[in-house]
Amino acid sequence: MSSYVTSISLIIIGLSQLVYAEDYPFTPEDIQAAATIIGLEFTATERDSMQEALNIQRQSYETLRTISLENSIPPALQFNPIPVGFTAREAIRSQIDSTLSDATLPEVTRPANLADLAFYSIRELTYLIHQREISCVELTQLYLDRLRTYGDTLQCVITLTEERALAQAKKLDAELAAGKSRGILHGIPFGAKDLLAVKGYRTTWGAMPYKDQVIDQDATVIQKLEAAGAVLVAKLTLGALAWGDVWFGGKTKNPWDLAQGSSGSSAGSAAATAAGLVPFALGSETWGSIVSPSTRCGTTGLRPTYGRVSRTGAMALSWTMDKLGPICRSADDCALVFAAIHGSDGIDQTVGDHPFSYPMNPANPIDLSALKIGYLKQAFEDTSAEYAAQQPFDQATLITLKELGAELIPIELPDYPVEAISFILSAEAAAAFDELTRMDQDDLLVRQIQNAWPNVFRASRLIPAVEYINANRLRYQIIQAMARLFEKVDLYISPSFGSNNLLLTNLTGHPCVVLPNGFDPEGHPKSITLTGNLYDEATILAVARVLQDATSYHQQHPPRFR
Repeated sequence: MSSYVTSISLIIIGLSQLVYAEDYPFTPEDIQAAATIIGLEFTATERDSMQEALNIQRQSYETLRTISLENSIPPALQFNPIPVGFTAREAIRSQIDSTLSDATLPEVTRPANLADLAFYSIRELTYLIHQREISCVELTQLYLDRLRTYGDTLQCVITLTEERALAQAKKLDAELAAGKSRGILHGIPFGAKDLLAVKGYRTTWGAMPYKDQVIDQDATVIQKLEAAGAVLVAKLTLGALAWGDVWFGGKTKNPWDLAQGSSGSSAGSAAATAAGLVPFALGSETWGSIVSPSTRCGTTGLRPTYGRVSRTGAMALSWTMDKLGPICRSADDCALVFAAIHGSDGIDQTVGDHPFSYPMNPANPIDLSALKIGYLKQAFEDTSAEYAAQQPFDQATLITLKELGAELIPIELPDYPVEAISFILSAEAAAAFDELTRMDQDDLLVRQIQNAWPNVFRASRLIPAVEYINANRLRYQIIQAMARLFEKVDLYISPSFGSNNLLLTNLTGHPCVVLPNGFDPEGHPKSITLTGNLYDEATILAVARVLQDATSYHQQHPPRFR
């Protein structure tokens, strides 16, 4: 039977070849030109033999292109960041009290000037709400007013969700009056990067071709936050299709220096949070889009483990690298938000359920002396001109950690050509926006320079599938090497843009926290990064909180917006 099926298959293939054999769209010279682009050489005989197969492949591509694939449809192939033999560590967690109670909230009073609430922490705002010193509606209106007043200055707001916000705030006030609380986020306003779908509002992805797009669903992270009592007040800017800080309406500004962009692509989320226009915001990272704007704007950002937070309802850029996370003004606020958004939704199949045991009570901080904390020795000893301005701040952070009881262990990252496989992102992004390129809609994007999406999408059409697969095989090896590194340390500290750490850990899916660690003479924020083991956001957030409690950088705010 099997030989019969094989014979029929060969006949079908043969007929297909006959159909196309008389009209080749390729010449041998075309084939060699394409081979040159991908760094291969074929003989004249080989090029002649390839014509039939390439013609059939071309017809397959044309057939595929007759089917419209929306951005929300993922590939059947899934990325798994878990190395062989991996188990989440529980040793540190066993020492942690992760319960949340009234005792964990600071006692504060309602300020005479309500605008002073703009920079209060989540815990402080929660205390005032639950003590009924301020209503959810009052707080929501405060931030809506600030978004209106300063949104144009920073060019950080795409859409105010005022009607939705005030309706939810009224409902939350009624629940409190009836003795019901949804928890620590009850009544806390927030903003969302405008690649997250919200029913009844535009979801523009920051890009001209999509500026009027309405997606009839709420992203899972929006649903989870609202279920926890948070109030969505604005959809915030992102660089077009999650690159940089330039969107279809302008360039988002750095609150500390309006002559600078806020960096990207979570540009509006970082700028609005830093300027006190929202208590926190949701961002996303594929390759630095939380770390970079958090550095520029002086916010604290959490990039969670890949597969920790559902991306349902979020724009896809790279199915194997995209991650959603909070941008806040402190590591503690990041932890409180992350507690609400992590975990499976039954839709995004990359997401698993893992515990998050963060020390909720600030009176019982994590013991740094009980941890093995690594540091990237060569990165901190970098003598390049590019690192010179950052180095004093990073060295001071290392000294502070030692004074807090940490024993720092010198380490180095696995030695692999990580930059050489960065085209994994380009290939997936080009697929995610395939129709945009084929329909010439990429010409509508504001940025048309060489180093921008339109050109990258076009060039990525020529990435061979074989090279993409092999790049991911090397990625597998890097994941195993990182597992061996984390046998030596619980977490490690690094310059935010030191060595190839940012790209490497985005490829391997490891979590990180970026936090401010000083200001240069011109008043621009600086930052440092803590990277943790897979699914161990709790440890890096707990360490970041101890570090922030010992300094005051996260408590400084842009003077223009105070």
